[in-house]
Amino acid sequence: MPAVPPARTPALELAVEGLAGVRLAAAVGAARVELCAALAETEGVTPSIGAVAQACAAGVPVHVLVRPRTGNFTYSPDELEVVERDVVAALAAGAAGVVVGILAADGGPDVGAIRRIVELVRERDPAAEITFHRAFDAALAGGADPAESLARLEQAGVNRVLTSGGGADCAAGLPMLARLVELGRTHAPSVQIMAGGGVGLGLIPALLHSGVHAVHTSARPRTTSGPGRTSQPDPQLAAGISAALTTGSLPA
Repeated sequence: MPAVPPARTPALELAVEGLAGVRLAAAVGAARVELCAALAETEGVTPSIGAVAQACAAGVPVHVLVRPRTGNFTYSPDELEVVERDVVAALAAGAAGVVVGILAADGGPDVGAIRRIVELVRERDPAAEITFHRAFDAALAGGADPAESLARLEQAGVNRVLTSGGGADCAAGLPMLARLVELGRTHAPSVQIMAGGGVGLGLIPALLHSGVHAVHTSARPRTTSGPGRTSQPDPQLAAGISAALTTGSLPA
């Protein structure tokens, strides 16, 4: 793959759970969606094939989260078979890409397992993209070296990595996000750095300054009665984030 060019206007990816979210993504000009199931309850697992087919017919590039269960990201051979089958099914339903995350026994990205998925994807659609999700943050939190972890993703052939910089969210991980962009130029020149995790409107200027190639958000505001987020995206917030990424400034 060619090296990733320097980020100018980062692409916006909206995390959604169904057709309404895809339509919102189209309305605000998002580059693509990540289609998930049970986002509020589990931070996302694999959606049904019916949901995938419906979303893919809506006209926005759909990248399907393939995560067979909650919990850690080290999978048994049987679980890996499920991941591979779901990847193939998602592409057959029209997905423009898949989102996966697999860690090896040493806690870093599992090059062999990821490469196998990359090969499955490219055999069926050479233009389809592979994103490595926030299992990357679990690797960093476990002590994995960020440069080596990026190099593994480069070796495996993925297009981008979704990361909060190893923090609980992007606000906590901002210094590492900027470092990952810098490290990527040497260790993973073809891997985009996509910031995701707790992205709200106020964080956009700092993310732009960090140089990330893309920004991922569910556009779900924090609840007023607890530490979590609402179950549905806020159209006004999604539109504001999109506009801020395009203009480089927050609304007045």
